[in-house]
Amino acid sequence: MNETVIKTQDLTRKFGSFVAVDKLNFSVSAGEIIGFLGPNGCGKTTTFRMLLGLLTPSSGNATVLGFDVIKDTDQIRQQIGYMSQKFAIYDDLTVKENVSFYGGVYGVANSAAIDACLEFTGMAQHSKTLTRELATGWRQRLALSIALVHQPKLLFLDEPTSGVDPLARRDFWDMIYNLADQGVTVLVTTHYMDEAEYCGRVAMMREGKLLAMDTPLHLKHQIVTGKAAEIACTDIISMMDWCENQPIVQKYSLAGNHIKVILQKGVRKKDLRNNLDKDGVKYDSVSAAEPGLDDVFGLLARSSKLAEINP
Repeated sequence: MNETVIKTQDLTRKFGSFVAVDKLNFSVSAGEIIGFLGPNGCGKTTTFRMLLGLLTPSSGNATVLGFDVIKDTDQIRQQIGYMSQKFAIYDDLTVKENVSFYGGVYGVANSAAIDACLEFTGMAQHSKTLTRELATGWRQRLALSIALVHQPKLLFLDEPTSGVDPLARRDFWDMIYNLADQGVTVLVTTHYMDEAEYCGRVAMMREGKLLAMDTPLHLKHQIVTGKAAEIACTDIISMMDWCENQPIVQKYSLAGNHIKVILQKGVRKKDLRNNLDKDGVKYDSVSAAEPGLDDVFGLLARSSKLAEINP
């Protein structure tokens, strides 16, 4: 059985009367890649900060690498890596000088270890480059280098690929996979649904609550009970209005130049076409589609909201 790296018990954080994180219960095993999904303000970063020992829980508890997040914060910080959304990088230092500076904080003074870290992240070729001259994607790699310089067992990445191009994102995820292969546990927040598909498990949060946590495949099978379909049409607005009032439609969303719908359980594409024709709604075609994690989150958020309205 894999070692448990993180375990939370009713982990909660309040700011005055506002509940930022509400009784989270989950565990993470060594070598897992866990993605945290949810809108801004849903509690992802607050959860990270509590697990990092940077923020004291209001109630509940958690252990990280066997250490208590309230009592053993110093021990936790020595063994984890953290890449925040706004990482402090010194623009007037070179790439290697930045990594060396932060390495010194963790007692890493070996130049060979610094060079090995830069080689792993693909930054060796820029080791003498002033940080201010780096493009966004390379700055993100530098931030990752700094988070990895002391060879942590656990890595927290908060929106690591925000603002970088798709190719750089793919390269970044290749590095994450390599780290997991080496036994490093990775927790990552992202707004990109395609990135979440790369994770071993996905935790979906809304308004401080953990809605679900499972593999992407299991989430889609368990939560999306109806068939997915795409409606190609010219009048998008009218089609969305029609979907809004259709009992056979669980969820609909704009996807490029068509509407994606999740049908109620047991409803077929043929039934969708029949309803469109019966109501005289103009459309070009109806085709099968695959449900995505955005559909999972939409359905979970909707059912959670309904549960709050009708307890």
